[in-house]
Amino acid sequence: MKFDILTLFPGMFSGPFDESIIKRARDKQLIDISLHNIRDWATDRHQTADDSPYGGGAGMVMKPEPLAAGIKAVKSLVPDSTVVLTSPHGRLLSHSVALELSQRPGLIIVCGRYEGIDERIRAMYAEDDISLGDFVLSGGEIAAMSIVDSVTRLIPGALGSNESAECDSFGDGLLEYPHYTRPPVFQGMMVPEALLSGNHELIRKWRRKESLRKTRTLRPDLLSLVMLTREDQKMLTEIEQEEVNAG
Repeated sequence: MKFDILTLFPGMFSGPFDESIIKRARDKQLIDISLHNIRDWATDRHQTADDSPYGGGAGMVMKPEPLAAGIKAVKSLVPDSTVVLTSPHGRLLSHSVALELSQRPGLIIVCGRYEGIDERIRAMYAEDDISLGDFVLSGGEIAAMSIVDSVTRLIPGALGSNESAECDSFGDGLLEYPHYTRPPVFQGMMVPEALLSGNHELIRKWRRKESLRKTRTLRPDLLSLVMLTREDQKMLTEIEQEEVNAG
């Protein structure tokens, strides 16, 4: 998959994209990441990429000319890629959105800065808008990193042989079950007996029940979005009864 990122600060990406899963995916040639400095398409000697907003007000706005030229230049090389703006106006990045994006041949991610991007760029070139949530970042670079990371994990072969994106939180619509490792006892707390039993069916049921328990406690809104099996419903009833008995 091809990722093209248009940014005013390409240096911000050197660390995150040179480590861990993204580095492995790049080494395997499962993904290709190209960084493009928006200032390279500015036409004045100062490489100006922002200007004051019409109507007045604080801050600066990213100019349309360099952005348009950059998007067109990159799009001409990867015509099947989708132009994505990082913007608080966009739809929230979620597992389902990342899964959808992972099915596309490529993404051209435009990182906003300052007070935002000239609205004409959105109207003329944007094919998607993505937001990380209802909070403000200094720019779209961190959002672009999040998009690349969440999408890369879903590309077949990107994770190691003993890893699976399907088991991650939100992979099946629920939060992931708790994890434990050695030692079996830590500061008086034991690993749950089911995980030490060696009984694969018992472990599966424990993990599913704890996934339901964690989701019910921390994100109950997700339960209404998941197709629950009879076993799930039975486990939820047991969880409710356990809470009543404990309370």
